[in-house]
Amino acid sequence: MLLIGMFDSPFVRRVAISMRLLGIGFEHANWSVGKDFDRIRQYNPLGRVPTLVLDDGDTLSESAAILDYLDDLVGRDRALIPPTGSDRRITLKLMSIAMGAAEKGREQLYERAFRPTAKRHEPWVERCRVQMHGALAELERLCAACAEREWLVGGKVSQADITVTCAVTFLRESQQPADLPTLYPSLISRVDRGEVRPEFQSTHEAYSAPSG
Repeated sequence: MLLIGMFDSPFVRRVAISMRLLGIGFEHANWSVGKDFDRIRQYNPLGRVPTLVLDDGDTLSESAAILDYLDDLVGRDRALIPPTGSDRRITLKLMSIAMGAAEKGREQLYERAFRPTAKRHEPWVERCRVQMHGALAELERLCAACAEREWLVGGKVSQADITVTCAVTFLRESQQPADLPTLYPSLISRVDRGEVRPEFQSTHEAYSAPSG
């Protein structure tokens, strides 16, 4: 399989980490949605990442759809999203909050990267910032409640651990807010523990602003 997209994207990165954890081999096309837009559109008409090209040539886009495919591929016993019950609900909750925070961070970045200075709308940027910090505060609350556990949900690594770590690392590196450890100590501590694991280290790419 071929995974398209740069690892500085939390959406691409959570797919890559999941595939590494599940032992699913893939090639990586380190293409940017800026300078490689036309190349990406050969596989995904939206020109978005992540895009996963399957062995039979079919393609999947949007990280949530790809993660669902991967879980179905390995079966419910190895799936990174619990198949039923409260563990599934909590996992999906953590994932949605983390990805919401990442999306609001991305919108702030795109406002700076693609909109001319004279046309930037600071009230919109501030709204995104408030939403981002609201999500991070909720993740802090949930992480503090399970601080003694190795994993966020259940007794093994789940998609909650992967997605939360990818989202927070992206925000920390792209937004560079100096007060994150002070504001969200339980969350940052958990993310730091995750980032030392080999599957995370092997997919870490320092954030670079979009161009093109």
